[in-house]
Amino acid sequence: MEFTAALREERLVAIVRGKDPEASFRTVMTLVEEGVPLVEVALSGAGALDVIERARRELGTEAWLGAGAVLTAGDAQRARDAGANLLAVPALGPGVEESVRQGVPVLAGVSTAREVAAADRAGAAALTLLPGSVGGPAYLRALRAPFPDLPFVPVGRVDAERAGEYLRSGAMAVGVGAPLVGDAADGGDLGELRKRAARFKAVCA
Repeated sequence: MEFTAALREERLVAIVRGKDPEASFRTVMTLVEEGVPLVEVALSGAGALDVIERARRELGTEAWLGAGAVLTAGDAQRARDAGANLLAVPALGPGVEESVRQGVPVLAGVSTAREVAAADRAGAAALTLLPGSVGGPAYLRALRAPFPDLPFVPVGRVDAERAGEYLRSGAMAVGVGAPLVGDAADGGDLGELRKRAARFKAVCA
């Protein structure tokens, strides 16, 4: 499935950033098992490239497995080499340019109308409203007024209640880290992760 279509259908991107590479890998696999097929592993987490590489081997070539916190062209290349087929870049710049050059769907971080327009011109597949905690759903609605057809994905302190508010305000999807992942990527309870995943899936259905 094409990325934007998958984003529109699933409406949820899980963001994994952990201190324990083994726990992060188990977290990625558990999320996919629980029906969260769009997962981003932040490069700022421990052993992130190894986590992506291991998960890619297990999930096969078709799964949407992303790398987050891509800052430079080198980050984009290394993430691609590890098997990421989706890149999340927190700000416009070399990371976006290299991702587009490689033909990899990129979630580009934006916070202003000027940045929205620039990210769209640069070829971003979707726009990460970052941090979503500043302004909230009301700010998303304000940004969508001049850009009604662009795919926004708010990220930042998006709990289940706020996720629903964003989706009702026109977000194509939401990106969720700690409220979904909790401490699982640091060795926490995967059973609790499964419960949180079910709750977010219900909200995003």
